[in-house]
Amino acid sequence: MEAYLDNSATTKCSRRAIELMVQLFAEDYGNPSSLHTMGSKAEAYIKEAGKKIAKTLKVSEKEIVFTSGGTEANNLAILGSVGANKRAGTHVITSAVEHASVQQPAEQLQKLGYKVTYLPVDAEGVILLEALEDALDEETVLVSLMQANNEIGTIEPIKEAAERIRRLAPKALIHVDAIQSYGKMIIRPKELDIDLLSVSGHKIHGPKGSGFLYIKDKTKINPLLFGGGQQKGLRSGTENVPAIAGLGEAAAEIYENLEEKAGHMYELREYFIREVTKIPGVTVNGRSGTGSAPHIVSVSVEGVRSEVLLHSLEERGIYISAGSACSSNHKKSVSRTLLAIGLKQNLLESTVRFSFCDKTTKEEIAYALECMNEIIPFRRKFTRK
Repeated sequence: MEAYLDNSATTKCSRRAIELMVQLFAEDYGNPSSLHTMGSKAEAYIKEAGKKIAKTLKVSEKEIVFTSGGTEANNLAILGSVGANKRAGTHVITSAVEHASVQQPAEQLQKLGYKVTYLPVDAEGVILLEALEDALDEETVLVSLMQANNEIGTIEPIKEAAERIRRLAPKALIHVDAIQSYGKMIIRPKELDIDLLSVSGHKIHGPKGSGFLYIKDKTKINPLLFGGGQQKGLRSGTENVPAIAGLGEAAAEIYENLEEKAGHMYELREYFIREVTKIPGVTVNGRSGTGSAPHIVSVSVEGVRSEVLLHSLEERGIYISAGSACSSNHKKSVSRTLLAIGLKQNLLESTVRFSFCDKTTKEEIAYALECMNEIIPFRRKFTRK
């Protein structure tokens, strides 16, 4: 048996998205900037994808800019908005638990002379709103916060944060990294009162190399790429029409019967947490219930290193992550999120992430639990004293 429980790293591309992309690769392969019929057909696919995505957010398709993924969307949101609004201020606020694609642009801004404040979080990973209030000032130009944490699943109080930002720093733009929340919950940028929102396609059963940035109408933002002026000059370069169309189809599909899909994942999550914490020395990080995204569980296993558990499960056909996939495959470093929530030192390198999708079954979870009950006591025997 196999159990793919690493859906926060990437998801299996949906059949509907694949079939649409094959059509574009094989037949409707025109350049959307071309003036002939083939070009017009390609352009129509882009417009249709924009409409599908805009419908899921209840925004205008004119407010959607396609990118190569979540990382580019986050970079465009942060560097592009700050660069376009230099006169508004030189202070940026983010949190201590952001993804590297937010953290590193913020560090780049620091090198350019901007002041960056990293908000602390509580033991469950929730940003401290009092700290946000204290940090906001007349120089604040941007606040960038993730909606659902990619490692522990905690859902941040975006609406409450936006209310404070609008009151205390009305010139500031608000960016939300929704890469782990889009497709898992209803998101309404206008109700949240935010200006920018990033999404990645391969987290929602769309193709890798696809994503988008919602940019509220009339929001000033500079492009990062220059050239042919595609997408109203905000993202030059010939559009990846198959990926864009596949992303649009995946977005439409994932929001069909969303409440039922999310309910299924929450049931799996509760079952998994209830059973896994029966194993001695196993704890779960983050929030419980609907305070967390429905698909993410961060598990600390005392006495067993994360890589050891990961590969031991892999041998049984179970696939998980040792933290965020974007960082775990590169340089070895301790998770900033786990440090920020104050995880005990002995658990920092003994934490793994399980993540589900709406197609994950209870049988797969039960199989993973069965294997963990065998593996963890066995591996602890070899722990260095």
